[in-house]
Amino acid sequence: MSGYDHYGGLPPHQPTDTSLTAAAQALPLVNRLQARVLQYLRERADGATDIEIQEALQLNPSTQRPRRIELVQKGLVEDSRMRRRTPSGRSAVVWRAVPPEPQQLKLMPEDPSC
Repeated sequence: MSGYDHYGGLPPHQPTDTSLTAAAQALPLVNRLQARVLQYLRERADGATDIEIQEALQLNPSTQRPRRIELVQKGLVEDSRMRRRTPSGRSAVVWRAVPPEPQQLKLMPEDPSC
């Protein structure tokens, strides 16, 4: 599941030739941005709010938030059920990377010297 099933596998776009072309050209960038957001969350045991992700990765909110939503839809990121205060004093969801399933973990080869 790409997260774009309603859009033919491409980022959301209007049904025009120019919009379709722009969506197709944006797909590699979107995938890289998703990877950056996911990697950042995997490195943070305490998770992060959208604002924290935006500041750390220097991403515009309208770029970061859709990438995080896509990762949630793919089952790679979830609400940690924790909340933190934003700079404005509001409560914000703390997002975390979903731990990989055991079959997704690569086993280390046994060291014969052990």
